[in-house]
Amino acid sequence: MMLPERKLESIEQFLQRFPEVTEIIVDGTERPVQRPQNSEQQQVHYSGKKKCHSRKHLTGSTSHKQVIILTPALAGRIHDKRQLDEENLIENIPSHVKILGDSGFQGLQNEYVNIHLPQKKPKGKPLSSYYKRKNKKLSRQRVVCEHAHAGMKRYNAVSAIYRNRVPDFDDHLMVTAAGLWNFYLEVA
Repeated sequence: MMLPERKLESIEQFLQRFPEVTEIIVDGTERPVQRPQNSEQQQVHYSGKKKCHSRKHLTGSTSHKQVIILTPALAGRIHDKRQLDEENLIENIPSHVKILGDSGFQGLQNEYVNIHLPQKKPKGKPLSSYYKRKNKKLSRQRVVCEHAHAGMKRYNAVSAIYRNRVPDFDDHLMVTAAGLWNFYLEVA
């Protein structure tokens, strides 16, 4: 029960596995990988955000820093929202569960009622003080997800450059690190 869920198939599965969860914080995390020799693979894995070659996971964390959802690793070039759409995570989370995200998920608030994202500044105008306060409050709630990522990355096998050539072994390492982090939270 410490390992995060890899794929949500239905709302019933979510409710059965996580009945007490009322809020999920969704965010992406990248881990560096060795630069591929193949030029096509280099382009696929190159992340302009981190300026390195990487693989990316999306996590769903609770307000207690527990990682309950961890998507399979994809190439670092894929955008957070696109990865979220491909995994169909939001569709399988009940509407009474509040979902917090960052500005990388812009557009989801138009599709679902339980999404809470920061307000973007209007073009050519300053952001009002009301929305600044609202964004700051949301940021305080979302930082817990970043703490969960940092907790998983305490295990050096997940934070260092992955150089192993075994396919998808880096994905297994991330699942193991998330499970160890959840166990640490349970024991502490």
